[in-house]
Amino acid sequence: MHSLFCLRRFSFRSRFGWRAAASLAFSAFGLLGCAGPAPAPSHPPGAVAGVSVRLDATPRIAVMSAFEPELTLLLNRLQGPARHRINGVDFTTGTLQGKPVVLFLSGISMVNASMNTQLVLDRFNITHIVFSGIAGGVNPALHIGDVSVPAQWSQYLEVLMARETAPGRFTVPPRMAGQTLPPFGMLYPRPVETRTAASPAPVRKFWFEVDPRMLEVARGMGNIDLGACNAGVCLTHKPQLMVGGNGVSGQAFVDNAAFREYAFKTFQANVLDMETAAVGMVAYSNSVPYIAFRSLSDLAGGGEAANEMVTFMNIAADNSAKVLLAFLSAWK
Repeated sequence: MHSLFCLRRFSFRSRFGWRAAASLAFSAFGLLGCAGPAPAPSHPPGAVAGVSVRLDATPRIAVMSAFEPELTLLLNRLQGPARHRINGVDFTTGTLQGKPVVLFLSGISMVNASMNTQLVLDRFNITHIVFSGIAGGVNPALHIGDVSVPAQWSQYLEVLMARETAPGRFTVPPRMAGQTLPPFGMLYPRPVETRTAASPAPVRKFWFEVDPRMLEVARGMGNIDLGACNAGVCLTHKPQLMVGGNGVSGQAFVDNAAFREYAFKTFQANVLDMETAAVGMVAYSNSVPYIAFRSLSDLAGGGEAANEMVTFMNIAADNSAKVLLAFLSAWK
């Protein structure tokens, strides 16, 4: 009854316009007074609406993979796990090889990787980022099961789609001349604009370097016993670790021999995937060191038969995880 009276009072004053500005203000005040207790805020106590709240203060290494099979071995080794769910993504804190970590899935694709890398940086106290997962092999010197640890990553599908001015001939707009690399048909790779707190003005950047100290630790890990068999499926060679060189990422699953050859020739890439360069760009923007371990599950269209990913995915995922575990053991 009291609330109904207040509503009628506001309606009466509004309808008949008594000194419009004053009466509207008074009526709004009356409504507030009649509304009863204010609803509880949706954000945690002490937090500011719209501002991310960190879930714990412990400095942690973010350990990420794109999809579940890549993270299985690592989750099984995690000590003292505690799970947090944010926007539907599970973040599991604990210790791995004696190091405080938070494990999670980036999701497949550049957009998912960018979004969830920023999410973990906003909600946890992240000191470093490490990525473990599978990839398509580009360098002919590498084999399925090998693990690549590139020194830098770029986006091969950050491109200009050029105009065809004659059959098979493409022309770049004059204002973009000098911003592109050799093309694959109409696709001309180009740098991406970046900003950081230290450099708020946009800067064009093509390669996102991994942390040199983390790379040096990876170089010094020595020989790691990588697996050649999983669930009755075996490789014909012993997998090896390669540290250094380049990696590239894009929004496509590549199973094309011509593009594989182009990626190696143009970028001197060892591997290509769908996430790491996006992680590298977010890490760069936030000034957080990162590194990625990628094991070849297939040859990105370079094999003689059908794509090999499904057959050798588990071997590759476990090998990448083994290298990451060795890295964490060596990391001081």
